[in-house]
Amino acid sequence: MIKSLKQVMLYVEKFNDTVEFFTEDLRFVILDEMELVEGFKSVTIAPSIDNETEIVLFDKKFIKKYSPEVSLETPSLMFNTTDIDKLYTELKAKEITVSELVDMQNFRVFNFSDREGNYFAVSELNQ
Repeated sequence: MIKSLKQVMLYVEKFNDTVEFFTEDLRFVILDEMELVEGFKSVTIAPSIDNETEIVLFDKKFIKKYSPEVSLETPSLMFNTTDIDKLYTELKAKEITVSELVDMQNFRVFNFSDREGNYFAVSELNQ
């Protein structure tokens, strides 16, 4: 029986830029760095050290060469926050592309893009 989702693999064109985006702009922490072959590496990140789900970043060139059967599409990720207004303001101040902040029935949500133009969402449950 499956207990939980441990990791999401994210395959990127600009590996170092993406690591920097997540760690500097979004303040994720690096949990692990692994040297692979031919100078490639992977980096495991998460919003905090005790987060249940991790994101593992890989260079698309590595995946194309060593796992050509794997889809390189960016998954649709939804993050949670406890202060969506503050996060929205911070990302805009860093000149990160963000959508409008939308009020839904039970939550508020907006999208943002990384430096490669991949979009992700973040939400906060209404209190």
